[in-house]
Amino acid sequence: MELTTQTAAPSRTQALAALFSPRSIAIVGASADREKYGNWLAERAVAGPRPAFLINARNSEVNGQPTFQRLGHVNDDVDLAVLAVPAAAFESAVDDALAAGVRAIVGITSGLGESGVDGRHLQESIAERVRAAGAVMLGPNCLGVLDTTTGLDATVNSFVPGPVALLSQSGNVAIDVGQQLAQHGLGISRFASLGNQADLDAADLIDACVEHEQTEAIAVYTEGVKDGRRFTESLARAESAGKPVVLLAAGRSQASARGAASHTGSMVSSQTVIQAACNAAGAELVASPYELANLMQALVTTNLPTGGRVAVFADGGGHAALASDALDQAGLSVDPFSDETHHRIGALLPNSGGTVNPIDTAGAGEKDPTVFVRVVEALGQANDVDATLLTGYLGGYGEYSVELAANEVEAARDLAAAVHRDQRCLVAQLMFDQSPAADALRSGGIAVYRHVEDAAWVLRRLAARQERKLTGVPPQVASEPQLERGDYWGARRALAEAGIPFVRAHRVETEAELVERARDLRYPLVLKALGDDHKSDRGGVMLNLRTEEQLVTAWADLQARLAPPAVSMEEMADLSAAVELIVGVRRDPTFGPLVLVGIGGIFTELLHDTVSALGPISTAQALDMFQRLRGACLLDGYRGKPSVNVAAAATLVAQLSEFAAAHPEIGEIECNPVAVTPHTAVALDARIILS
Repeated sequence: MELTTQTAAPSRTQALAALFSPRSIAIVGASADREKYGNWLAERAVAGPRPAFLINARNSEVNGQPTFQRLGHVNDDVDLAVLAVPAAAFESAVDDALAAGVRAIVGITSGLGESGVDGRHLQESIAERVRAAGAVMLGPNCLGVLDTTTGLDATVNSFVPGPVALLSQSGNVAIDVGQQLAQHGLGISRFASLGNQADLDAADLIDACVEHEQTEAIAVYTEGVKDGRRFTESLARAESAGKPVVLLAAGRSQASARGAASHTGSMVSSQTVIQAACNAAGAELVASPYELANLMQALVTTNLPTGGRVAVFADGGGHAALASDALDQAGLSVDPFSDETHHRIGALLPNSGGTVNPIDTAGAGEKDPTVFVRVVEALGQANDVDATLLTGYLGGYGEYSVELAANEVEAARDLAAAVHRDQRCLVAQLMFDQSPAADALRSGGIAVYRHVEDAAWVLRRLAARQERKLTGVPPQVASEPQLERGDYWGARRALAEAGIPFVRAHRVETEAELVERARDLRYPLVLKALGDDHKSDRGGVMLNLRTEEQLVTAWADLQARLAPPAVSMEEMADLSAAVELIVGVRRDPTFGPLVLVGIGGIFTELLHDTVSALGPISTAQALDMFQRLRGACLLDGYRGKPSVNVAAAATLVAQLSEFAAAHPEIGEIECNPVAVTPHTAVALDARIILS
């Protein structure tokens, strides 16, 4: 699972020290009006551990603190300036800050890049001046920055301190995530509001958090990515540094995309390409703040499972059955134990207990909570268990007596210690998830959930994380001379020259040429009308022409109905033992080539069985993509059909991805179907859309 990245961490992150750990701070637009951001920011800055300077052009003091009319009037050096001024005053405030030698700027101000073309131009101009001065700018249109490890509080949101860095394009989403992380015993090391990302973007901030020792994991909410490749490289650097990234990205629906665009004015990328980037770099894509918090708890605290075999450990038959069902639904195995594990567990429980899998303590826990520790220690020695799901009543026994409450908490601490001593994976689902025993588990590094479906979902994500094959960001490919034609025959010829195999064919314009060139081909033949991108829908493809007479008749029919300027006359592939695939590449404006493979032909739109990856890809990556298709069994031989030459298909996909990467003028390429037979893989159709 080794991951390599294409570039080293950029030196730009070193300039971010002034943003998260400034020696001094200034609030430009500090206000006495308690309904304004300038007031809230000023109060927090003054209460902080570093010198704070309040800038107000009209009032000599704010909240009892003296003010300066301009930043340039401050005699001391200022590292960080937070600008909470109207949009009309933002440009001059930035210029004033740069003239004063400020190294980092936070733009709270809205009404710039998200407001229209003029606002975007002004915002870009300001960002260029910031970069030229060697400074950095967060925002504008953001809610500030916080670092609980340095005592910096330059935002209006409150967060519990902890090991997770939170980067968010939405203030409300950040608050939501922070609250849900706190429920899992996690807090925030750093918070940065992305805003319009005029200068600093998510990639810069991820890199800065990778270098931050007190940050153990990174949570990101984004509504748009400026540079997809650089963003993916930053995700890969975080993974290589052992700091998992959990990403929540807006834009799964058209309405969501419209809302994100109106909020920040940034480009929303499709979930398909975002997922491909996460697959390449090792980040975890989730669908909600709830999922983000659930998964983050396990990533920060829990060892990864060694496989998909899960032991269910319950203190009641009902919870054991429900947990087993939830794990099965999640695609994990609750298999019977080996005889050795069965006997080892059986020696620890009453005769009425369940010892085959799931495990049921049969009431032993309420008499002696240390039974949980002994069983977990036994599971830690089992070779047929990859992970354990502890479920049920633990945490509730303390209500029976003071003595049992103390014993239960002590057992929870010892259980957590045993799990980490054996480096095993265990997650817990407890009815009493806010009890002292549950808190002891969390403090000991055990992820605890209230609902068994959440615990099973997390275990599935952890198992998938262990099994994944990370590729890193694909290397850039040197551009080749631009294509001038994207029609079927032009696409076919260009791709054939690039090594993509096609059936033999001739382009013909007259009946005499048709008859003459047919003698060079093997019947049966196919005629395809050229000059029509929708030839199949309009009856422009004539199949299974077995004689010259049928060929001439088909030609006459095409001419009468469609009058094509030319036709492609092709040998008809034998599909009796073939599997038809769809293979394509789409160029995303921020992430570059996105390669797609799937079950193709007439089943493309019916099954929607596809897998995508950032391109270009290797033959080995293409093979892995085929294996991840739901219909992968079709390639290995199904219901008596022979297996097909998947290696040839993978080579075709890799060649197509290289070709697309070398031609940035191509918006889309599609070969559908690609017929994969026991002997070869051949493209039967091709389409190129030039952007």
